[in-house]
Amino acid sequence: MALIDCQFFSETLGMNTAATVILPQATTGQIGLAGESGSGPHPTLWLLHGLSDDHTIWVRRTAVERYVAPMGLAVVMPNVHRSFYADMVHGGRYFTFLTEELPRVCRSFFPLSAEREGNFLCGLSMGGYGAFRVALTHPDRYTAAASLSGALDRSTTTEHDFNIDAALRLAFGDPSKMRGSEHDLLKLASDLVAGDRRRPALYQCCGTADFLYDQNQSFLRHARGVGLDVLYEEHDGFGHTWDYWDRQLRRVLGWLPIESEPAE
Repeated sequence: MALIDCQFFSETLGMNTAATVILPQATTGQIGLAGESGSGPHPTLWLLHGLSDDHTIWVRRTAVERYVAPMGLAVVMPNVHRSFYADMVHGGRYFTFLTEELPRVCRSFFPLSAEREGNFLCGLSMGGYGAFRVALTHPDRYTAAASLSGALDRSTTTEHDFNIDAALRLAFGDPSKMRGSEHDLLKLASDLVAGDRRRPALYQCCGTADFLYDQNQSFLRHARGVGLDVLYEEHDGFGHTWDYWDRQLRRVLGWLPIESEPAE
């Protein structure tokens, strides 16, 4: 695998930014690791970090590089700071950056698939929200999205809200006005079904001891209520921890509907 630290100027954000990229490599010479790489553009997983992390966290806290090596799958991990993947009320246009500029820039650097069937999203916590928001907003661009312990319904309060209230206000303004807005995943789920658009495959998981468990239940009830098919799994005793996310990342990678051409 090729692990690349990309630093570049973002026209959307008006500043330098960064992403960590994993590219497939066909090899049998690496001890303990066999890699695959198809001959065409690589299917790509856009892997999104949480509120307290950055673009380096997945490589530092999980074995993602080893997990994707035999899959011929590229992984792009962008840095969006504490933006909630939004075009912030007080801050940068991170949703536009993630959905418009970042794919264009990365595909100019690397041979990444531009086809819907070759693009997938996954994120944890804040990144789970980001993954579902992007997929529900642009279902014509992504064929599957996964949320690990996602912050999926901000109208459902938790005892931990004081830790992220400032970030929410910078991203969305008054959090109490999120319901029914373009930031509301429940509204986006309803709009997707009502618009009779292509539906991405959705995977959602959460530990029962996670402080975001109620948010996950709220989104799941609504999504299924409006007719979205969501593969949901919950796990007793797990909280908001990396041992859980590392385990579930492997589950997501096995679930992705990847259509790639194996190396000859």
